[in-house]
Amino acid sequence: MRFGYKLMAEGFGPKELIRQAVAAEQAGFDFVEISDHFHPWLEEQGHSPYAWNVLSAIAARTERLGLATGVTCPTVRYHPAIIAQAAATLAIISDDRFTLGIGSGERLNEHVTGQGWPSVSVRHEMLAEALDIINLLWQGGYRSYEGKHLRLDDARIFDLPETLPVIAVAAGGKRAAELASTHGTGLFATEPRKDLVEAYTGGGPKYAEIPMAWAPTVEAAATEAHRTSRWSLSGWKVMAELPNPVNFDAASETVRVEDVQEQFVCGPDPQPYLDAIATYTEAGFDHLVLQNAGPDPDGFLEFFANDLKKRL
Repeated sequence: MRFGYKLMAEGFGPKELIRQAVAAEQAGFDFVEISDHFHPWLEEQGHSPYAWNVLSAIAARTERLGLATGVTCPTVRYHPAIIAQAAATLAIISDDRFTLGIGSGERLNEHVTGQGWPSVSVRHEMLAEALDIINLLWQGGYRSYEGKHLRLDDARIFDLPETLPVIAVAAGGKRAAELASTHGTGLFATEPRKDLVEAYTGGGPKYAEIPMAWAPTVEAAATEAHRTSRWSLSGWKVMAELPNPVNFDAASETVRVEDVQEQFVCGPDPQPYLDAIATYTEAGFDHLVLQNAGPDPDGFLEFFANDLKKRL
């Protein structure tokens, strides 16, 4: 079992995220994971730096800490050839500590290039083609690809790592879990769903995010999680379709602090955190990302080092 720290890129600027990653390594985390967004979910969050720059700086400032995108959409805002090159370079810079988390994306980040936002079925087709292109380029040599949606013309990645990064494909259903089996080398999820683990037959690492909010009191933790993370209760169908933070603010205005408290582990008591971790472990996940939406990142890191890690 490996434990990761979620870098809340929508809530902090790039230098602070780098500082937190260094502190996470010192606290005993095995890896950090960062979302690859153009916009934050809510205006209150106030940040959204470029994830690949942040990860490169973290690679240079750490020694053993694993790195992961959680997750990158390689189809609209990016072409998959660019992601294949970026991931290969980061794997080299980090001495093979990088995992490429891949997903079908959200309108929030992908609409910015003016290319439109495809339907769900088309997004799944595009994701499969993007993974084809990434895997093709990672074989080395000049490669071309002609898909229904995506193309590659006589391209080669000259700097490839000796060990290719794991490609952990985000799955919210059986279809995506099967795609992770055929086109990826790992699974990525946000719920403790055993059915997703069972549908994934690839044998690679299985990542999952666990929503948490640490603070000296349950009330302080839940209040802060509500302020910055109430959008997460809207459900994936909403989360994938809204275009801007103002829309997420409107969509989540009826979410109460009590509602957030039901979804996030809140407060200072270690036992609810251990219980949540056990739920994901029992579902079959082996790379657990602790996602702290509380008001004090350093307090959470200290809590992990002193109260959680020795009990895990």
